[in-house]
Amino acid sequence: MRDYIVRATAAEGQIRAFAMTSREIVETARSRHDTSPVVTAALGRLLTAGAMMGIMMKGEKDLLTLQIRCSGPVKGLTVTADSRGHVKGFAEEPQVMLPPDARGKLNVGGALDLGVLSVIRDLGLKEPYVGQTELKTGEIADDLTWYFASSEQTPSSVGLGVLMNRDNTVKQAGGFIIQLLPFASEKVVGRLEKKLTAMESVTDYLDRGYTPERLLEELIGEFQVEFLEETEASFTCNCCKERVEKVIAGIGRKDLNEMVQEGKPVEIRCHFCNQAYEFTTEDLKRIIRNGRR
Repeated sequence: MRDYIVRATAAEGQIRAFAMTSREIVETARSRHDTSPVVTAALGRLLTAGAMMGIMMKGEKDLLTLQIRCSGPVKGLTVTADSRGHVKGFAEEPQVMLPPDARGKLNVGGALDLGVLSVIRDLGLKEPYVGQTELKTGEIADDLTWYFASSEQTPSSVGLGVLMNRDNTVKQAGGFIIQLLPFASEKVVGRLEKKLTAMESVTDYLDRGYTPERLLEELIGEFQVEFLEETEASFTCNCCKERVEKVIAGIGRKDLNEMVQEGKPVEIRCHFCNQAYEFTTEDLKRIIRNGRR
């Protein structure tokens, strides 16, 4: 199934909802960064959430960053998304290995442990909007649910899931975000809470072949869901050798001269996609010359 996001409303506009499948995105991240299963699950959940939260923004140049800094062995996760379904991300420690949790599942909460979740929205204004909250469980979906309620005062339910194959490739990935708008009636709130409490895990639905549309029909179909928009989603990084060269040019002439004197090519890898860019000593000399102009 291709990766895409659907946006919908229900209960005559009292509910807004997003759902997506993200298997290709998460598998691409796993392959690029060679992540262990538990890190694949953690990063995959954050990539899925980031993609859905990204399309909540309206401007074509708007950027969203989700950043987790934590005391667990993963140490941190960073995901960046735009308003067009493009998302990328990485883990500070991609090869963490942990035993399963008490339920026999990948122990994402143990991999993250205590920490802080930051949501940064760059809307082209003078300063980006930054919201922060403590990690409550490390399970990411629960932490984002808490973030929406505490930092944005938007009652929400977030569901995220990544299911692995026995060969450690990604079998299924996806999620949903369901939010109550300020004018939602108590009747709608009560019925929605009851429905969400009884739901299965996201990966259970995806493994049975549910599309994002069918997932939302399952969760909020009784509220007469109306689908508004579909957005293709992909793991996309905008790095290139020219951008990396600008970074190298900013490190200082002294350090560049030392690199040249070593006489060896320099390899720089993009944090987000792990693409390697090689700069020969001649490249470095050219960068130094250009810096003198």
